[in-house]
Amino acid sequence: MFINEKTALSSSRVLLVPYCKHHVPRYHEWMKDLEIQQATASEPLALEEEYAMQASWRTDADKLTFIICLPVHETFSLSPSALPARIATDINVSPPAESSGTTRALADPCLDAPESMLGDVNLFLRLDEEGEEEGGNDHGIVSAANRGGARVVGEIELMIAEKAKQGKGFGKAGLVCFLKYIADHERDIVRGFVSSLPSSSAPVSGGVSCGHTADDARRDEAQVGKVVGEKLAYLSAKIGADNVRSLALFESLGFRKVSDKPNVFGEVELRREGFRGIEGGSC
Repeated sequence: MFINEKTALSSSRVLLVPYCKHHVPRYHEWMKDLEIQQATASEPLALEEEYAMQASWRTDADKLTFIICLPVHETFSLSPSALPARIATDINVSPPAESSGTTRALADPCLDAPESMLGDVNLFLRLDEEGEEEGGNDHGIVSAANRGGARVVGEIELMIAEKAKQGKGFGKAGLVCFLKYIADHERDIVRGFVSSLPSSSAPVSGGVSCGHTADDARRDEAQVGKVVGEKLAYLSAKIGADNVRSLALFESLGFRKVSDKPNVFGEVELRREGFRGIEGGSC
């Protein structure tokens, strides 16, 4: 997604940067880990395929990705001589919402070098076409589908890949910053996605995106003229039923289980509607 290509988010706990080409080798190493493959339901890719995926994610209107890095003050403590040199990118760094700081350029190559990378956080957009009746699930979660047309749903994925940094609050801090960013740019994110759908007046990108089947594309095309609203109907997260730590993290941020029964992949879905209360979270 182009919306964040020149935006980084900086707080006292984490630095979030757009997924760039120089991040790919470290990301590729992460995805060789069997536990990560199982947790993310991913298949390992060749390095060349990983580069192609990064380039695709940068332009796909249904995906928004940030790499989670150590906060700026910790990054500065790393030895620059131990970091590979690269050309600094022209990226604007936004301070946390509660700060009165000013936006500045991310010009130091140490800030998001491989040694600073912790994981990633993603938003995947799709059209909601469910037909659940009110109260039709275990926890009374009502489907956001509207009989007058489909609405846009955002699926969240979070990964702290560096094992030594897991369970230390980086995941929650990164997720809160990410949710605040989505809340601030919700209309632009949704509009960009809707305008990219096949039957819209916007140019159509070729092919079917990763994880999006031909049937999905045809269904989207049939519904695009009837998309309701310019906001997300709800946020969704699908987490392994035995991943107690991640389930607790999302529940602490207002996500609620749709059902206690895992799906065929052993995942439990959690949802939350809107961003009320996120503003008060600490990132």
